[in-house]
Amino acid sequence: MNIHWQWFTLDTFDTRTLLAYLRLRQDIFVVEQKCTAPEIDDYDPPAQHLVGRDKQGRVIAALRLVPPGLKFPEPSLGRVVVHPDSRRGGTGSALLREALAKSDALWPGQGNRISAQSHLQHFYGNVGFKTVSEEYEEDGLPHVEMWRES
Repeated sequence: MNIHWQWFTLDTFDTRTLLAYLRLRQDIFVVEQKCTAPEIDDYDPPAQHLVGRDKQGRVIAALRLVPPGLKFPEPSLGRVVVHPDSRRGGTGSALLREALAKSDALWPGQGNRISAQSHLQHFYGNVGFKTVSEEYEEDGLPHVEMWRES
């Protein structure tokens, strides 16, 4: 797997990368998952955004890293997406490892708390997250809160 990872803030995105990133999020969260909640929200401007490109330069994986004190007291990963053609090959795990390394470097010892879609608990568990809540509904989908220590 040869993925080029790059971090952005909203101010540092070039237009084409931002468009490809938001298109991937829209394709997964709005079209594939049929979620009608707003896809772009107030957590995007302060977040750092990780984008992964394949050898052809296509955006195939992405997420945002929300600083502590905004969504949760701790830093939080969110809007984790992997292009359907790139699933089941380790791309998602590589994405999470890259993001958690950045989170741990920026905010050592603070851990990471996420609101995960319930059916992805095993996926997040593979990188050290543990379920710490009962299931609840968020954006019309079942979620659980998960926690990972640094």
